[in-house]
Amino acid sequence: WSLRQSTRAAHKFPDDVDEVLKQAHQRMAAVVREEEIPDGGFIVNIDQTQVVYAMGPEGTWNQRGVKQVSVTGKEEKRAFTLVVGVSASGDVLPFQAIFAGKTDASCPSKNSPFYAKAMEYGFQFIPSGISGNYWSNQQTMRLLIIHIVAPYFFKQRKRVGDDSQPCILQLDCWSVHRSEEFRTWMRENYPWIRLQYVPGGCT
Repeated sequence: WSLRQSTRAAHKFPDDVDEVLKQAHQRMAAVVREEEIPDGGFIVNIDQTQVVYAMGPEGTWNQRGVKQVSVTGKEEKRAFTLVVGVSASGDVLPFQAIFAGKTDASCPSKNSPFYAKAMEYGFQFIPSGISGNYWSNQQTMRLLIIHIVAPYFFKQRKRVGDDSQPCILQLDCWSVHRSEEFRTWMRENYPWIRLQYVPGGCT
């Protein structure tokens, strides 16, 4: 027996990752040029990350030579999703935190330490709704755009004195981000926000 790490699949980049990233860079550069993007304040990248309340062990004792190592609690996590946005100018946007549950009772209590401060910064604490899990969905993405991303861009437009300046939102290729439903909603409600995608497997 020896101390072993739990097994998991390694991240694999596309075989032509250099060419894929070069093309993504050229697409972004073309939009920046064509839309005359003034500076990094008009380019925002967002991504979701899982935040686990209490991390389970990554290793345990097991027999030497075994290929699969089981760890208790690795599959059943207690966690929430944190959506983080940052502009190319270095501004960090307010966070959106998504909790499993249908009501606000699943979110942090208003009496929690620093809750008022989080609200002052513009954070969003929201239940995921009918999905039953804590992942972002169509509804939470719309709330993110309406209450966090668009207001940030409005502020940047006011800063340069151009209320019609197009902006860029960079996303990864997750199914919700690239879904026809989300892209159609963006075109109908925020046609001035140009969507750009980080190629799959390259985040």
